[in-house]
Amino acid sequence: MGIGDVRQVATGSCTDLWVVDTGMYEVSQYGSVYILDAARPAIVETGIGTHADRILDALTEVGLAPEEIEVIAVTHVHLDHAGGAGFLAEACPNATFVVHEIGAPHLADPGRLWAGTKQAVGDQITHYVEPEPVPEDRIQPIADGDRIGLGEHALIAHHAPGHAPHQVVYEDPENDAVFTGDAAGLYAPERDQVEPSSPPPDFDLEQALRDVETIQDVNPETLLYSHFGPALLTDQLDAYARTLSDWVQAVAATRDELGADAAVVEHFAGETAASDIWGPEKGRGETAMNVRGVLTYLDSTA
Repeated sequence: MGIGDVRQVATGSCTDLWVVDTGMYEVSQYGSVYILDAARPAIVETGIGTHADRILDALTEVGLAPEEIEVIAVTHVHLDHAGGAGFLAEACPNATFVVHEIGAPHLADPGRLWAGTKQAVGDQITHYVEPEPVPEDRIQPIADGDRIGLGEHALIAHHAPGHAPHQVVYEDPENDAVFTGDAAGLYAPERDQVEPSSPPPDFDLEQALRDVETIQDVNPETLLYSHFGPALLTDQLDAYARTLSDWVQAVAATRDELGADAAVVEHFAGETAASDIWGPEKGRGETAMNVRGVLTYLDSTA
């Protein structure tokens, strides 16, 4: 897929489902948004807001009008997943926004989230746009186990707070699929490879590994990655658990060797394999952010 492309998801048992490449960070195959053409049409994730028009264009391609969208569900309120919520609220006037109860206040008042994002993502902030608020009366806070009925489909929330305390993954039993958010890592489809996601300030290794087990317990046929795209479940979850543990151990060992956190960040970001996947700017930025998240985690557990 390329930036702006829309594709019907035919993976496994999936029906009524489309994915759009939002061109997040001006990189293809990094940011996914999903459209469920159910009895109650839904969008899952909103991207960073910078290219909300690509989601609206995708609706047209699917054959839906923005006024027909009844549910917009975000896995968590980090701006690469929920930054477009306010823009879609204006464009989709009949949509209810579904989000974990911890994240709900940040959709209504995203000021603190915007400030925290600028600190977390560093130079990558140039790709973002300041988020718009979602009217409070259009936000539906949810908790673990809640079910959002869409007619023949449903979204069942499973709390997955290892990446962020406000993260859930959504099970769609009819599609035998799980919308993974960041709980299953960053999937590079052309390589069939999963990269770690460990941003500051809330990454927690032990909980993140339990989140992987949560998805394994659902045992879906298809993983619907926010980064990026659908994939039949094979060994990705086991591989991600190993990758994440090895990643934290590597950052900890390098900190013991180099001492200064800035040197640790540069050690990993300076020659990161992520640049081969998403290009030098995004690869370096992603790696630096994930190193800072691990360092914050190590401080919290020292």
